Amino acid sequence: MSGKEFRFFLSCDINLPVTFRVERLLGPLPSSPKKSPNSEEINAELYVECALYIDGAPFGLPIRTRLESGGASYCWNELITMSTKYRDLTAHSQLAFTVWDVSCGKDEGLIGGATIILFNNKMQLKTGKQKLRLWPGKEADGSFPTTTPGKVPKHERGEVERLEKLVNKYERGQIQCVDWLDRLTFKAMEKIKERENCKNGNSSLYLVVDFCSLEHRVVFQESGANFLLPSPIASTNELVTVWDPEIGKINPSEHKQLKLARSLTRGIIDRDLKPSSNERKSIQRILKFPPTRILNGDERQLLWKFRFSLMSEKRALTKFLRCVEWSDVQEAKQALELMNRWEMIDVCDALELLSPVFEREEVRAYAVSVLERADDEELQCYLLQLVQALRFERSDKSRLSQFLIKRSLNNIELGSFLRWYVAVELYDPAYAKRFYSTYEILEENMVKLAAGPSGEEDGFKLWQSLVRQTELTAQLCSITKDLRNVRGNTQKKTEKLRQLLSGLLSELTYFEEVVQQPEPIRSPLAPGVLITGIVPSESTIFKSALHPLRLTFRTHNGGTCKVIFKKGDDLRQDQLVVQMVSLMDRLLKLENLDLHLTPYKVLATGQDEGMLEFIPSRSLAQILQEHRSIINYLQKFHPDEHGPFGITASCLETFIKSCAGYSVITYILGVGDRHLDNLLLTEDGRLFHVDFGFILGRDPKHFPPPMKLCKEMVEAMGGAESLYYTRFKSYCCEAYNIIRKSSNLILNLFHLMAGSNIPDIASDPEKGILKLQEKFRLDMDDEACIHFFQDLINESVSALFPQMVETIHRWAQYWR
Repeated sequence: MSGKEFRFFLSCDINLPVTFRVERLLGPLPSSPKKSPNSEEINAELYVECALYIDGAPFGLPIRTRLESGGASYCWNELITMSTKYRDLTAHSQLAFTVWDVSCGKDEGLIGGATIILFNNKMQLKTGKQKLRLWPGKEADGSFPTTTPGKVPKHERGEVERLEKLVNKYERGQIQCVDWLDRLTFKAMEKIKERENCKNGNSSLYLVVDFCSLEHRVVFQESGANFLLPSPIASTNELVTVWDPEIGKINPSEHKQLKLARSLTRGIIDRDLKPSSNERKSIQRILKFPPTRILNGDERQLLWKFRFSLMSEKRALTKFLRCVEWSDVQEAKQALELMNRWEMIDVCDALELLSPVFEREEVRAYAVSVLERADDEELQCYLLQLVQALRFERSDKSRLSQFLIKRSLNNIELGSFLRWYVAVELYDPAYAKRFYSTYEILEENMVKLAAGPSGEEDGFKLWQSLVRQTELTAQLCSITKDLRNVRGNTQKKTEKLRQLLSGLLSELTYFEEVVQQPEPIRSPLAPGVLITGIVPSESTIFKSALHPLRLTFRTHNGGTCKVIFKKGDDLRQDQLVVQMVSLMDRLLKLENLDLHLTPYKVLATGQDEGMLEFIPSRSLAQILQEHRSIINYLQKFHPDEHGPFGITASCLETFIKSCAGYSVITYILGVGDRHLDNLLLTEDGRLFHVDFGFILGRDPKHFPPPMKLCKEMVEAMGGAESLYYTRFKSYCCEAYNIIRKSSNLILNLFHLMAGSNIPDIASDPEKGILKLQEKFRLDMDDEACIHFFQDLINESVSALFPQMVETIHRWAQYWR
């Protein structure tokens, strides 16, 4: 067996009816076209008769497909279920297929027939598509051996038959799928088929039948036969592979011992137990495990044994709940009692209890009760993940859903973002009903709100201000589609945009002039800001394949705000990354480290559309092309003869800090596809990243450096030997260690995104989260991490290959 595992079912154990699909007929019909008395050509009307034969005798009644009069091609694609079950088959069971034509009038015309045996020469049930050659003018013969075999004899088989056999293996998953290679292969196969048909003529008629596949292969075995016969002892020293049906199952002896031990310690004995010094060390080691770590049997037993003494340790609750045997009613009851008496856990650990690992409703409700202590600002940091956690709830009207709606009714910003996050998930067919239920309840409750004593809007007006956001984005989508059809360069498209805003769509210029709803609209990106219209003269289009719009909105207080609207791009991944940048910025500031990050606002308003906050800035590619260096660019806006490199000290400090912050964050999140066009710099020296199409280690470029730190950035700090570069490395190491302290929070947030449709997470959630965990280096202490990160920076700066790739990218941009 070449050492490979072979799993199979026995045919005598399968209590399912024989099922297959009659697909289509291939090739020309043998008879000439028939004509009616009016000399009109009549298409043949065909059906297929399917009959089962066991050991040469008919078994059960034959079944007929529906009539098909498709003209040139006849396609039934009909599922046939026989009355016979797989367990009743013998090794010589056959299916006989006969094709009949009823267009002849009273007499049915026989087209041809073919027979196929159900088990191959290895006694395995045939699966997948089978191409049967019909014997013209012959009814299918069910005797054994048959006179109408459907399979082409070996001596007549050519290249086409060989390729069809390989395609059958490919469709059954026996040949690995490689997308780009498969497309080329199938194209080549079509050419070979055409060439063979022209060479040999296509006179034969074939019937394509698809046999159903089960999870494993089906091996023929008669009922009642002794399968486990003692094998003869071989005289050679060859290794023999033996199939063990108990592999992967629980050892009953070990399970019984574990149940007895846990049963014994449920009583009074455990209440006064205290761990020894070695046991305490083991418990502390377990409590430091990341939330992705699965506890083994000994670790679970240790936590259960000392559960009473751990109740004052809030970090231990999530680990304790992981070691509970929830299928045991008494054990689950005691665990829930202890949970409610446990030291109150932090919000970070409550997020872990909302992950798919914890299914118990009482546990998830407890997590929500902890979240109720968080203020609105903190809750907004986790809102995106909490909406995704609704996927793991057991009902549509869960405690989590009620909590989110309740908090949203008291804060319009939370309400606006909750509505958008839920609305985007309505496109997911698996969970659309659940998210729609949340959307409906939010609407019902918000509309019922009464006007506040301080002049707050009533609920109906609040909801309408949110609904009008959707109407606005729908109009912007329509504009984007119209502009793509405009021929000409970006300037002509910009002129068309301004013409549309001033003419046909003038209601977008002043929202208050709309007759039906003369009210300002809440900005989707910042619901606290009321926007009153678009300024046509300040609205432009970016030079890009998707033609994103840059729009300037008037605000209610007389100011303006600029946004970018994109149609044709999934912004959900960008939204997640920018949310993480914002969260990490908050964590750093709580430790009194402000790295001047720029977490611009991003909101996905659909599967392929969304809004981004516009930050006035230039890409490093533009800056280097126009000013030759970053220093020259900063000197233009912040000159200082006595300052470092001729710029003000505060501007250089801002640049160094922002470089350090984004170097650390993009390294942790595994952001890929970094080049000088998606690194932007503001006039006050803040550097920031945009376009996060590749995260968690994915990168279209080969051999990417650990972090994006180009030589031009190092040169702006005075070179690798300068004092400012040393300060940059110091900021990096400090920021890295601060973020590492919150590794559990970040891992929990990504775990809640496991069921989302974000591309780089959905492809392999478990692998993505483990890659993220690796970046925190939780096996090291702070001092070791400082040395590790400094080595990482040095490795990235000295990397030659990314500089070559950057040059190639610039050439590509030039010729675009």
